[in-house]
Amino acid sequence: MARSNVGPTITEVAKAAGVSRATVSRVLNGRTTVDPAIGARVRAQAERLQYRPNLTARYLSTGRTMTVSLVIPDLGNPMFQSVLRSLTRAAESAGYGVLVAEAQSAEKEARIAQDARRQCDAVVLVAPRTVDAELDALITQVAPVVVLNRRLKDPHVASVGIDYGAGVTQLVDHLTALGHRDLLYVAGPERSAAHQERLATLNSIAASRPELSVRTIPGGASMAAGHDVAEEVLASGATGVLAFNDLVAFGLLARLHGLSVDVPGDLSVTGFDGIELSRFAVPALTTVGQEVLDTGAVAWSLLEPQLAATGKAGPVEHALLTPRLIVGDSTGPAPAARASAHAPAADAAPDPAAR
Repeated sequence: MARSNVGPTITEVAKAAGVSRATVSRVLNGRTTVDPAIGARVRAQAERLQYRPNLTARYLSTGRTMTVSLVIPDLGNPMFQSVLRSLTRAAESAGYGVLVAEAQSAEKEARIAQDARRQCDAVVLVAPRTVDAELDALITQVAPVVVLNRRLKDPHVASVGIDYGAGVTQLVDHLTALGHRDLLYVAGPERSAAHQERLATLNSIAASRPELSVRTIPGGASMAAGHDVAEEVLASGATGVLAFNDLVAFGLLARLHGLSVDVPGDLSVTGFDGIELSRFAVPALTTVGQEVLDTGAVAWSLLEPQLAATGKAGPVEHALLTPRLIVGDSTGPAPAARASAHAPAADAAPDPAAR
């Protein structure tokens, strides 16, 4: 009986390439024991015939799905989308696909990661919000694993951390060079490790620099959160605002515009992440960029050796990436009247190199 609605078979690919079925299987499963010229010929014929392997059969024969899962807290955040794009490109070069799962709450995070691991060969956890003890237990259940955007104490778990402290310090130094002495931090989610690290850095800066006032108000991680706190920000009297991320800053800028507040004439606003949209905000947002750090590709470089390892797992690697200051139009000199109340006039002069 003639086949219908069925794609080409591995036998047809083997015949077209002039090799055995086993050779086709080895090439398409990413084995490196095949002569490169033969491998190229097999892949070319598979592409010409639009051959797609039977994933169920491959899983049964190799025990691998050739996929990894990316678990993120918010699909709507462009920062996490950039991680997905970067990881996907890196994984595809090794023959792996990437499936994405969204864990909208910390309570669901562990269960979603466990479900994802059952369907994939490994998991990449981005900015997990679970506490350390729970995260330790989760990692043993979903390994191989790489944790992104969070520094871990366990030397046996691969991680890609972002130096949030360095990023916050760059923003504070930029604002103080412009004469700002009264700063306000719009906080991120309480359980966010990124928020906790930024807050600790700000508290340390405030303790070491008594001429600065650094206050904190509750916020969140969304544009709506920034929009909702605009009146509270204005009531604080601060001249410089550090939003938890770019999305919060966008919401704040939108509401301030509606209230006829001049940014940066009346109030300077900064974000965090450096997502592509920050360049197109009105005014263009001053932020620190981590999107350009290619964290997804770095995560893959730490995950791939774990996938290739056989037997007992060896030592893992860690990476710590430092974001860089991106100066936009949302920051400027502190308003003279308020700046003079916190520092001598000489201190209020902006740093020409910062603009």
